[in-house]
Amino acid sequence: MISVLGAGVAGLCAATALAERGLPVEVIEAATPPVSRLAGGMLAPFCEGESAPEVIVTRGQAAIGWWRARVQSFQQRGTLVVAAPRDAGELDRFARATRGHVWVRPDDLEPELSGRFSAGLFFADEAHMDPHEALASLRGRLVARGVAFREQPSGRIVDCRGIAARDRLRDLRAVRGEMLELHAPEVTLTRTIRLLHPRFPCYIVPRGKGRYMVGATMVESARDGAVTARSLMELLSAAWTVHPGFGEAEVVSTGAGLRPAFPDNIPRLRREGGRIHLNGMYRHGFLMAPVLACELAEEMAKETCHAH
Repeated sequence: MISVLGAGVAGLCAATALAERGLPVEVIEAATPPVSRLAGGMLAPFCEGESAPEVIVTRGQAAIGWWRARVQSFQQRGTLVVAAPRDAGELDRFARATRGHVWVRPDDLEPELSGRFSAGLFFADEAHMDPHEALASLRGRLVARGVAFREQPSGRIVDCRGIAARDRLRDLRAVRGEMLELHAPEVTLTRTIRLLHPRFPCYIVPRGKGRYMVGATMVESARDGAVTARSLMELLSAAWTVHPGFGEAEVVSTGAGLRPAFPDNIPRLRREGGRIHLNGMYRHGFLMAPVLACELAEEMAKETCHAH
């Protein structure tokens, strides 16, 4: 039996990949909700290339097909990157730092942006989904396969506890992320919009039925707790810059959580202390968890084969 610790995106992807390889697996749930429920749900390997290492861009592309095959809320409508006229230099910088894009007129893709942005970058191969639905879908598929969700492990441990694994991974650090969800039925954007800004870039992800996720701050801090007033104002200001209709939106929810990160910000598998860790997701959880989960399942299937 393989006991996967954690029922966030890393744990559920790991359990899914293991179960699909025919390996016996159980999921051990933590008492606190997983921080991945606060994620944007973006699958944006090319945009991440602005600041992430090349391994994120190249390996992360495999996640798009993985989620498409398993999640109903998956939508591959690309990512539209824009900047206010005063920040046009940010758009040029982003174009130089990334690949997989074409220059577009933003209102050709999103008519509601007419008159607001003269140019944008379109990453057609990128996708997004609702992380709540995605996690619930993976959980449902596991239950249908007969995978048990328990409180105590009974087998070999695969540790996917995120920042809680600092008790074993001493170089794991916390990166605070804050987000909010808006209900803006008058706004009908259909794809992820990234607004570039020198100080607080943001993204807006459609969730359907007039709901939008706006995120996300990246603060080098281990302070837990609710969203700060500064972050709330910055995110709301950025949303209004993209579309003035967000000024009349209802704030449905806010959230803050601590993302786990290794010193180089690259998620990885690590064998340490008699267990396998899948951790260090940083801001790449939904992008890299399936990739590492498949790598984990392949390794463990080979071990099982050799043992017999």
